[in-house]
Amino acid sequence: MKIAGKLVAVATLCTVFFGATSGYAAHHESGESKAKPTIVEIAAGNPDFSTLVAALKAAGLVEALSGEGPFTVFAPTNEAFGQLPSGTLDMLLLPENKEKLVAILTYHVVAGEVMAADVVTLTEATSLEGDTIDISVADGTVMVDEASVVATDIEGSNGVIHVIDAVIMPAS
Repeated sequence: MKIAGKLVAVATLCTVFFGATSGYAAHHESGESKAKPTIVEIAAGNPDFSTLVAALKAAGLVEALSGEGPFTVFAPTNEAFGQLPSGTLDMLLLPENKEKLVAILTYHVVAGEVMAADVVTLTEATSLEGDTIDISVADGTVMVDEASVVATDIEGSNGVIHVIDAVIMPAS
């Protein structure tokens, strides 16, 4: 891909990011001096990620993703989870399906902090689940597997969140 195309993709993602997170930034401009929250704390503080947080709790992954990291999380929104076939989420949240839920959620996580400027230079990334996530840029949109990245570079103390519009599934 030409450098100009990648720069356009990064610029587009930055525009989406700054628009999508302005409420988050304004909330933290009240003069309070707090330590930067973890990626789990950021997700827990955003109502658009309530389903993701519930799934992380059911999978027992809150503590792990609150750890030192760094992690890169491709975080599906509630709307993304809503696109799953009817009954799928309820089934995954059952205790007997914890192993499958852990596999799906860890497929959304990459070790290390991969910022948007770096993501657009990649063609794949290895998830913590072990499978490879395909990464591509088409018409200024970054895709991870079949999901579009809709907001980028939401930084936490232990990594970064990139918001995606679909739940991605490991091959295995």
